[in-house]
Amino acid sequence: MPTEPDDDEIVTWWGLVIEGYLATQDRLMGEIAERFGLAPASFDILIRLVRSPDYRMPMTRLAKEAALSSGGFTKVADRLAAADLICRVPSADDRRVTYACLTEHGREVAEQARKACADILRETVLAPLGPDASVALAEAMRTLREFNSR
Repeated sequence: MPTEPDDDEIVTWWGLVIEGYLATQDRLMGEIAERFGLAPASFDILIRLVRSPDYRMPMTRLAKEAALSSGGFTKVADRLAAADLICRVPSADDRRVTYACLTEHGREVAEQARKACADILRETVLAPLGPDASVALAEAMRTLREFNSR
């Protein structure tokens, strides 16, 4: 029967999780920035939009999902709009709602970036861990997210 981990052991485990995540995320975001000129927040927004119906989402919801303040989100959205990656479209049904929508150029860039991201993750996560451990890791992180978001 396994023994309960001592304090040092459990703190070390969590440190390894954080260090592994940071090393992998830094490599992923570095390659995305190099290939597409996208900062992490911009990449995150494009990925959320390319996976959304009609490639659009209410700006307030998008800011919340991307964990950005309204001011921080506005700056990112302004940069994306200036680069012709998104446009702002007022809702026809509710004048309080404005959608962030991918432009045609934005959709192309988002699709290419999503493909590159998947390729990089195949190399940096799937190759060293294998499919079973990768699925187990994702499920463990989902469990932690749900438990700690209550």
